[in-house]
Amino acid sequence: MILSPKDKITTPQAAVIVINFILGTGLLTLPRSSTEKVHTPDVWISVIIGGVIALITGVIMVKLSQQFPDKTFYQYINDIVGKWAGGVISLVIICYFLTTSGFQIRSMAEVIRFLLLEGTPTWAIIMLFMWVGLYLIIGGINPIARLFEIILPLTVILFLVVTFMSFKIFEIDNLRPVLGEGIIPVLKGVKTTSLAFTGAEIMLLLLPFMNQPKKAVKAVLVGVSIPLIFYVITVVLVIGALSIDGVVTRTWPTLDLIRSFEVAGLIFERFESLLLVVWIMQIFSTFTITFYAAALGLAQLSKKSIHPFMFGLLPILYIIAMVPKNINDLFKLGDLVGNVALFLFGLLPLLLLIISRVKGGKYETNT
Repeated sequence: MILSPKDKITTPQAAVIVINFILGTGLLTLPRSSTEKVHTPDVWISVIIGGVIALITGVIMVKLSQQFPDKTFYQYINDIVGKWAGGVISLVIICYFLTTSGFQIRSMAEVIRFLLLEGTPTWAIIMLFMWVGLYLIIGGINPIARLFEIILPLTVILFLVVTFMSFKIFEIDNLRPVLGEGIIPVLKGVKTTSLAFTGAEIMLLLLPFMNQPKKAVKAVLVGVSIPLIFYVITVVLVIGALSIDGVVTRTWPTLDLIRSFEVAGLIFERFESLLLVVWIMQIFSTFTITFYAAALGLAQLSKKSIHPFMFGLLPILYIIAMVPKNINDLFKLGDLVGNVALFLFGLLPLLLLIISRVKGGKYETNT
């Protein structure tokens, strides 16, 4: 598959795609998953360390892709490690994006059933959003980027409103003492918080779509920094309002925080409904971009049109989404995806960057 010269995105659009990719289910689940590991009020420090690690790995992935600014990862991996090894790695990454996509759409269905459409069959919600997602990605990366540009400002506005409202029930004592049990508990939570920032890997595919690939580092820095701010504020507010013990006993602590206050007389007295509408769009964003990334990989590996693969992946996505039997199985699937991402995008890009730098001018000679 050859990239269309008309299907280009700007640097801010690339940053927005990274932001929306990262802000999937993480904002809803990170306070609980990270608190379970750290078990002290210092979770926010783990989140900052995890964000810094994500920034470093994001820059490494961009530097790797900038060696081949006209190709996606699926296209240039063969130049670095050879055809067969490159094909295997590409297939693993396609499976990662597919599984992530299935995980996100199932999470979205669970949240919708939990708070909006209780009793509605999961398959009905999943199938509806799968077809809407397919309709979006058929247009290419440009419509995806434009939709993300609409969703992000709504997310920021609502987040600021919720932050402001949360101060009413915020207790600073729930965040004390700082480092009362030392740095070790903080370090235990770094892996969990780092996984919440998975999303910068989309830059491995976005670079050739960018009008200015040289500014990709700027895109990834902005793209990871904004979710980092969101995550730190969310964790501080949730723990400050619910306490450590209150957070670990809740499935969706962020939603419970918002449900704990209401303002009589406003149009939306129950804020969680408003939040859910926006956050469903956020999870939908992660679902669509990973769906597109998987279809793009198959198209470029086979050197065929991307559209048949988009349709062909629908039943596979549905099966992946329906595999978890309950919410606990769903969280286990999320942990599995995160652990795979830790290797694929934490270590592999650095290794490939070193190999490509060692090979140096061989690529120029071959091209």
